[in-house]
Amino acid sequence: MSENSKIMLTADDGSEEAFFVLEKADIAGVSYLLVTDSLEEEDADALVLKEKEEGTDVIYDVVDDEEELRIISKYFEELLEDVELRME
Repeated sequence: MSENSKIMLTADDGSEEAFFVLEKADIAGVSYLLVTDSLEEEDADALVLKEKEEGTDVIYDVVDDEEELRIISKYFEELLEDVELRME
């Protein structure tokens, strides 16, 4: 997956939303994506997604565990020197 690839994610209710992939990381055998809804805004919202396989499907869940999110966010900040992530 190339940097700033655009992906479409489908929510449980069937709605779709486009995100730009800023970075992908494999940590302790788990794949994570750092995505944003905008490449234009300086204060754009970003999400950390965790990849899971369910049968033949690949599922991305938003990381909501605060400790896991803190660790993964710090890793992404180190990979992307010009990006500062704030948890809200």
